[in-house]
Amino acid sequence: MPSSRVVRVRSVDDGVAAAALRSGIGAIQAELKVSPDFPPEVEEAARAAAAAPRLPELDRTDLDFVTIDPATSLDLDQALHLERDGDGFVVHYAIADVAAFVTAGDPVDVEANRRGETLYGADSKVPLHPRVLSEDAASLLPDQVRPALLWTIRMDAHGERTDVDVVRALVRSRAKLSYDEVQRDIDAGTASQSLMLLKDVGTIRLAREAMRGGVSLPLPEQEVDIEGDRWHLEFREQLPVERWNAQISLLTGFAAASLMVYARIGLLRTLPPPAPRDVQRLHRTARALRIEWPAEQLYPDFIRSLDPSVPSHAAMVNASARLLRGSGYVAFDGEVPAQPQHAALASEYAHVTAPLRRLGDRYAGEVCIALCAGTDIPDWVHAALPGLPKTLQASASRAHSYERSVLDLVEAGVLADQVGETFAGVVVDVDDKDPHRGVVVLHDPDVEARVVSSAPLPLGTDVQVRLTVADVATRKVEFELEV
Repeated sequence: MPSSRVVRVRSVDDGVAAAALRSGIGAIQAELKVSPDFPPEVEEAARAAAAAPRLPELDRTDLDFVTIDPATSLDLDQALHLERDGDGFVVHYAIADVAAFVTAGDPVDVEANRRGETLYGADSKVPLHPRVLSEDAASLLPDQVRPALLWTIRMDAHGERTDVDVVRALVRSRAKLSYDEVQRDIDAGTASQSLMLLKDVGTIRLAREAMRGGVSLPLPEQEVDIEGDRWHLEFREQLPVERWNAQISLLTGFAAASLMVYARIGLLRTLPPPAPRDVQRLHRTARALRIEWPAEQLYPDFIRSLDPSVPSHAAMVNASARLLRGSGYVAFDGEVPAQPQHAALASEYAHVTAPLRRLGDRYAGEVCIALCAGTDIPDWVHAALPGLPKTLQASASRAHSYERSVLDLVEAGVLADQVGETFAGVVVDVDDKDPHRGVVVLHDPDVEARVVSSAPLPLGTDVQVRLTVADVATRKVEFELEV
């Protein structure tokens, strides 16, 4: 589950707008004190680690793994292989073994703990690990033998987990596939048996999710075309295979959490139930976007009713991410946390499937490896656990700021030539301290921005607003209520 939505560049030329985008991203990185570059000593340590990984004895290169990611991705954390087991299923899920390269306390580890996670936005990336590891030696690239944490999860015909194990093993991906390729082959019936089973397992797991009252937000990506001095932003339709693939990652996270809760040690991803105020605000947002949400319909059922291929629905899904506020991490050793649940998923859950891009996954994975092997949890994991939630929460906040800033930059570019124009919208939030300031959601384009008024803002009311500011340099968009 990505932290929030990401803006990707679909096409860009060398015109004025492209220069403004790159300059703006550079400014964002400077403000947040982040950089895609690493100190020389970190790069040197990463090169040495890439040349001398700690390899496991178990060889599972016989399994026909493949990776499924955006076409341009090189930091490949996950490779999968599915097979039938009677009337049930076996999921083999290989996760990049970062600990085979990184040693606690070495320069790469220290820098990773400072960064916390990879930052994404438009055509920029601030990686967690040097690229010689994250996009080469540790990445599950095709036709390369790689060390991995190999999860084996068995399920019955109804998709209920019946057994789980995770070991260190050598694996080899047979192909680097994109979502578009896999969806096309599954639709045509030409995909491998393993990928055809991905559809079956994904569909069953989505049904189980609905039954337990959970919901996975299909957070939309937005794609921007930049040509000359023009910006064009639109939501990208999420393919069914992306939801099926996400269910494999979630399945693994649930299994990891179950192992750690049973053993009373580990690192969970948690989320408290949403505040009534936030749910009420979402009802107002639905009204702004002209989406019917019956008062008696529960939030998870409402989200499942949305079609992210419809721009207004995609905007609604994104707005719903506010119910993920309060998400965090909790480390425990000896006693299960008082609140171990992830409310949106209606289950205990752990991040373990993206160690190239998230720091905490490396530690949680090590706990699970030890628990399954019946061995002691490494001292370096024990030592780090108490401080990890604070580190990860800080990096998650930084990632949100980065992605939000990039989105503000792009939205300002999209609206820059429409200053002075009037738009229809609904006021969805009013500042508690200043009723003259709030947030408006537009119907077309699907934009959420600040709004000011000389009179108190009419919460939840259809309004006309005039665009007064759309400044790419400051990434500021502001509307004024027309009275």
